[in-house]
Amino acid sequence: MRENLFLVEGDKLVAEVLQSNLKVKELLVTENFPHDQIIDEKNIGRITEVDIKELKQASLLNNPQNSMAICHIPEKKSLPTKLSNALSLYLDGIQDPGNLGTIIRICDWFGISDIFCSADTVDLYNPKVIQASMGSFNRVNLVECEFDHVTSLAHKSDTIIYGAFMDGNNIYSEQLSKKALLVMGNEGNGIRKEVEDLVEKRLSIPNLSTNLVKAESLNVSVATAIICSEFKRL
Repeated sequence: MRENLFLVEGDKLVAEVLQSNLKVKELLVTENFPHDQIIDEKNIGRITEVDIKELKQASLLNNPQNSMAICHIPEKKSLPTKLSNALSLYLDGIQDPGNLGTIIRICDWFGISDIFCSADTVDLYNPKVIQASMGSFNRVNLVECEFDHVTSLAHKSDTIIYGAFMDGNNIYSEQLSKKALLVMGNEGNGIRKEVEDLVEKRLSIPNLSTNLVKAESLNVSVATAIICSEFKRL
């Protein structure tokens, strides 16, 4: 990250990068990489052909494929002037890169283009985030900011602020707003107190198990998918 670069691995993800506006410093490919995927060489600083043994030495994956792209990190996105989409997310201290990547992929699936996050959320360009997002990182806007800035945007946009809590109202019986900002909290600690104080409506996913011993909680990315699905039913 000190070089302002990030790594993309896997033929599908690399192909998506090559079809995007991202600038690639160096593209490493084996002879088996489909070269018709190289759409615009103007966005590529250098193309280096390597053998699979050399690629494995450089790879972070257990089973690398035929390509690796070293990309320039784009300029940080600024806050919009208002929340223009029906549903936006704020991530409060998500730490696991797999969770963040999966949440980004979920947002891409549901057409949620704006994700805001706290400064202590795992970095978007962490290689594990990139892998878990399956290319969606390039189609979703993720902006790091303080929660009160997003709160101000929500109020100006007539958007209700929801938060996911263990003791919130049952999402299946709650009357949801068509314009919403959904806050999802840290894997272990949930939503921090200063953010919780600004949440207007608390939601929970009820545990419907009839077992004597029940699961304590849901993974945050799974919970995000369930809640987003309910909002998208409106």
